[in-house]
Amino acid sequence: MSKIKETSTNFANKQALADECPEVYAASIIGGQWTLVICSWLINGKLRFGELKRLLPNITERMLTLQLRKLEENKIVSRTVYAEVPPRVEYELTPIGYEMKSVIKALEKWGEKHKKLE
Repeated sequence: MSKIKETSTNFANKQALADECPEVYAASIIGGQWTLVICSWLINGKLRFGELKRLLPNITERMLTLQLRKLEENKIVSRTVYAEVPPRVEYELTPIGYEMKSVIKALEKWGEKHKKLE
């Protein structure tokens, strides 16, 4: 996956659109192949990395790590590390992350309806 250089016209156009359009801004945060499905699982409560990996067998550990970091940076997911041996780490949606529940459910309903049209 190539990153868009921050000096490129494409980056400037995407940034301007995201600044002007809240829908584009939101899509840039939750868009992506794995983001919504990770959030869908976390809507049901806290999960450990290994539990998420089992629920998403086709995601690599590296990609799961990158996606969780991105979600954490965007304040959608919080990460709690417990001082235990071995260390225990849990991921959960933040309050703003939980606000996506109705959006995710609406996308699910729309996806089911649209899929039937195929």
